[in-house]
Amino acid sequence: MIPISVCIIGKNEEKNIEKCLEPLTHYPFEIIYVDTGSTDRTRELAAKYTDKIYDFEWIGDFSAARNYSLSKASHNYVLVLDCDEYLIELDWDGLCEAIESHPSKSVGQLMRKSYVDSQYAKSYSEERIDRLFHKRNFHYIYLIHEQVADIRTDSTEFEHYDIPAVVDHVGYVGTDDEKRIKAERNNALLFKEIEQNPTEPYFYFQVAQSYNLINDYENAYIYYKKAFELPLNLDNLWVHVMANNFINVMVQTGRAAEALALYTPVYDDYAKNQQFLCSMGALYLNQNPPQPLKAMMEFVKALQYSPASESEDYSGMALYSMGFSNELLGNFPAAASFYEKSAAKGYPLALEKLANQ
Repeated sequence: MIPISVCIIGKNEEKNIEKCLEPLTHYPFEIIYVDTGSTDRTRELAAKYTDKIYDFEWIGDFSAARNYSLSKASHNYVLVLDCDEYLIELDWDGLCEAIESHPSKSVGQLMRKSYVDSQYAKSYSEERIDRLFHKRNFHYIYLIHEQVADIRTDSTEFEHYDIPAVVDHVGYVGTDDEKRIKAERNNALLFKEIEQNPTEPYFYFQVAQSYNLINDYENAYIYYKKAFELPLNLDNLWVHVMANNFINVMVQTGRAAEALALYTPVYDDYAKNQQFLCSMGALYLNQNPPQPLKAMMEFVKALQYSPASESEDYSGMALYSMGFSNELLGNFPAAASFYEKSAAKGYPLALEKLANQ
């Protein structure tokens, strides 16, 4: 058995801390909790699950707090979680086997389901994130949206492997005020990162994301655009996420023609998943005048993809949009057929449309 420490930082997390810590007690983890200044019952509740609780004075630097938690771990291998992440699946034997079969200079990725308030068919997204590593080889960098990096070079390029663990993540949920406060807090730190790293597109992207998630589309547009004006590494998954989100923001702000002009020359670089193709289809539908035939070509391409997971399945959206495209063309029988196919996949707008007929 490989000894593993779970390292968690938090502040005023009394709503989440027990849901985070309780599942961990079912496995032979050492649980490290670092509190960064709670004024509620977080520390008291955490003490029900671990006696390894430490205080760290908050200095506006998530990496500093993370690295302090790593220093308190008794074991070399650490699994890092947030207070709003809840372990829902873990194969302990498989976890140990994954560690043993990979070098200590590689990083294990767990699967995270992030729940957000959304108008789309799925209320969560899935992603693999760096969370398990040998603490002598890696640490954290960046004030916010911190990343695992080589402890000697600060490089974020290294070998990854999957670990058999899944967590639920609360994400941007709550009241509009709660989401706005979180976005403002995050952006205050991101602006500091931009001052220090003005040519790094990742930070502009994250600022845009914060604005996008609170529906401040004008500011989101400004920062997505700044990110796209910088050199981008298309091998980074977040670049493709950003591309899709930038399209949607330009549609929201009445810039569909600008978006089409931007993405047509680089179409082949991004047209590798259902979501992007659906967004391109939406672009054609939002042109003045709409171009439903070109839109349907994008939706047909989207339906040819086999999504990697349920959260990445945009076929319901594509079918609904094909129904709308046919409606614009006056082919109402075909439109009705596509709406029914979309509803069968549970797409909310299709279900609403059929219910109102």
